[in-house]
Amino acid sequence: MSAGGRAPSGTPAIEVRDLTVHYGDVLALDAATVSVGRGTVCGLVGMNGSGKSTLFKAVMGMVRPDRGTVLVDGAPPAQARRAQAVGYVPQSEDVDWAFPLSVRDVVMTGRYGYQGFTRRTRPADRDAVAHALDRVELADLADRQIGALSGGQRKRAFVARGLAQGATILLLDEPFGGVDKRTEATITALLRELATDGATVLVSTHDLHALPELADEAVLLQQRVLLHSTPAEVLRPENLALAFGVEVAP
Repeated sequence: MSAGGRAPSGTPAIEVRDLTVHYGDVLALDAATVSVGRGTVCGLVGMNGSGKSTLFKAVMGMVRPDRGTVLVDGAPPAQARRAQAVGYVPQSEDVDWAFPLSVRDVVMTGRYGYQGFTRRTRPADRDAVAHALDRVELADLADRQIGALSGGQRKRAFVARGLAQGATILLLDEPFGGVDKRTEATITALLRELATDGATVLVSTHDLHALPELADEAVLLQQRVLLHSTPAEVLRPENLALAFGVEVAP
């Protein structure tokens, strides 16, 4: 990033070069290289265990690579996180839905980076949360306990957290798991709108049928980046077979 906190024009939003990560003896990523530009929705496709979640963690600076580099907005991940540039929407199973937080409380956690150690809520924080809830159409459910929401509403609440944070890069780990088609279409439309506004979205998904409508480009991952191209090219049966081991009907 430049001294003013913004990356130079033309710098990729996410740039991963030759990234190798092990968990003990298990190889999670093997010399993975991928670059995602600004204002782009990029789909991440691969089997369970293909390294998708590890790639997310690397972009957030949560894993230490054995080799390679990761740049987010032209800076190391830790610097990008301090700048509130990266928002994360986790898989449903990674969240304790019984925790006594309201939807508004969850979205407000996106403002913690601006509040310091006191966590004192300012008018700017409340305004950012209210705007984010309006954007994802959850304003009328702001006081509901987060676990009482439907699967799709929960996903939208975490997208709202990223919006309230002011993140320009959103990482979504299987956002369509357990949601109905109407909710999937709502989330897809929201992500497309965010990209049009200049955000960068990296989203892992098993829903191959929705990929062309969702994404501008797609990455086929199996520890290595096998292909980074248009959704149509990635969804060719011979290409899917590289990652899934059998031909998969798109």
